[in-house]
Amino acid sequence: MTRGTTGHNRLRRSDRWIATVYGPLLRSAALPAGGPPPLVVDLGYGASHVTTHELFTRLRRVCRTVEVAGVEIDPARVAAAKPYEREGLSFARGGFELPVARPPLLVRAFNVLRQYGEDEAWEHWATLRARIAPDGVVVEGTCSEVGHRAVWAALGAEGPRTITFAARFTGFERPSSLAERLPKTLIHRNVPGEPVHAFLADWDRAWATCAPLAGFGARQRWIAAAGLLARDWPVTTAPPTGGPARWRLGELTLPWPAVAPRGTAHGG
Repeated sequence: MTRGTTGHNRLRRSDRWIATVYGPLLRSAALPAGGPPPLVVDLGYGASHVTTHELFTRLRRVCRTVEVAGVEIDPARVAAAKPYEREGLSFARGGFELPVARPPLLVRAFNVLRQYGEDEAWEHWATLRARIAPDGVVVEGTCSEVGHRAVWAALGAEGPRTITFAARFTGFERPSSLAERLPKTLIHRNVPGEPVHAFLADWDRAWATCAPLAGFGARQRWIAAAGLLARDWPVTTAPPTGGPARWRLGELTLPWPAVAPRGTAHGG
């Protein structure tokens, strides 16, 4: 069981990204009419139902038939959330086995793997990937207490696809400040010789190079640094996950192989 700390809008950044990037997937799964609606699982939602309800509300804006199920291992937390159920929104007790009626199209799992070791985290990734729909996705990550800094990975049935860094422009000193929010599969890999360490070091240098733009605001500095970084790293530059439209929101996405750990079965 996790500590369960949560709060309003803590996961707004990841919700916004999910709705934009995977809204088309949810809508396509809603057709043809008469079939089961697309199912999303919010795994380990914590002591309050609030972030699950926010996810449901935000996804309903992009797919009016989506169903969201909040899953928690603590029966007291599930009981506390039950009064907030409504059509399309439910809560159930469970864990990585995902106790839902059919394979979900999307699983959001935030701040649930911090207590595990790196190898255990890889195992739980594999467990979740095996339980999603064939074209489904797992979005797993961590964020700060108020959600101003977050990092998440998107995984398909085949394995990790992308990693996204997101921050409030006033919520960090330099981009490497986001290192403390790396997924458990990477957080101990932020050492010399590992790709994620080299990436964060280069991002800090790009951020420093773009310091003169700070007078126009941190947003313009972030956009410029992202463009500079994209010269040497495969930063996603095209919609829906990349380019100035996403950078201006304080996001930056890379393909997972760019930062995958070296010298293991999971990396290069």
